[in-house]
Amino acid sequence: MQWLNEKESVWMDIVMECIGSFLVAIAIYNFALRAEFPMTGFSGIALILYRLFGAPIGITTIIINIPVAILCYRLIGKKFMIRTFRCMIISSFMIDYVAPLLPLYEGNRMLAAIVTGVIGGIGYAIIYTRNSSTGGSDFLIMAAKAIRPHMKLGTIAFLSDIGIILVGGVIFHDVDGVIYGMIINFLFAIAVDKVMSGMNSGKIALIVTKRGEEICDIIDSCCGRGSTILDGRGGYKKDEKQVVMVACNPKQLVQVEKAVKEVDEEVFIIHMDANEIHGEGFRVVPS
Repeated sequence: MQWLNEKESVWMDIVMECIGSFLVAIAIYNFALRAEFPMTGFSGIALILYRLFGAPIGITTIIINIPVAILCYRLIGKKFMIRTFRCMIISSFMIDYVAPLLPLYEGNRMLAAIVTGVIGGIGYAIIYTRNSSTGGSDFLIMAAKAIRPHMKLGTIAFLSDIGIILVGGVIFHDVDGVIYGMIINFLFAIAVDKVMSGMNSGKIALIVTKRGEEICDIIDSCCGRGSTILDGRGGYKKDEKQVVMVACNPKQLVQVEKAVKEVDEEVFIIHMDANEIHGEGFRVVPS
């Protein structure tokens, strides 16, 4: 049974890597290439070499990745390395062979920058949620994340890619390109952080009541969410109270509030946003 679950997880990893790589390929080839943006990451270096020498973007990216992968191996681990090399092959295939089959965007450069940043960021975020990457600066990003786990992935990516954008602007004497590159990098960081935090985000409700057990039962029956009873005491009257804590999604929070008020009309409810919720009933990012 465990073997089947692992096999299913591997196939899900591959599917999500294909989807993410497809979005990244569209962002790079169909929007960024024609607009001649100085892109971020090792893809940006590959784009520079493509514009200078016509080197294939996907294959060039793989070649540049090899020495960096060797240097970062100890920090990122064997499993992540295997997933990354698999995703590198998928993304390179998407960029060199699938994206060219689709039409190139030749419209407004600002719109191209916006689409590149958003679609590329979403694509990378989908890959990151499976604890994989397309290699390149992703090796450096994940290595930095291992050293500084409190930092957000989007923030690390933003800082690491500024240098590549500036180099591309200097080589091609394109100040506007640098500005567009910064816009892409900024949108990319936002998209990655929003998608990554949104995968396990939710709502927290703190319900102050004297009928804690009844509240827990009604929460379980209305939306199937577990809850926790905390002992509390009123600050003014010093009377004993119970605080029921429940984690749920926004839709379930409305159901919880309505059901709770039917049990206790004098209930006091506090709503809070939760950027990350891990555990039973919530999606867990694979290790």
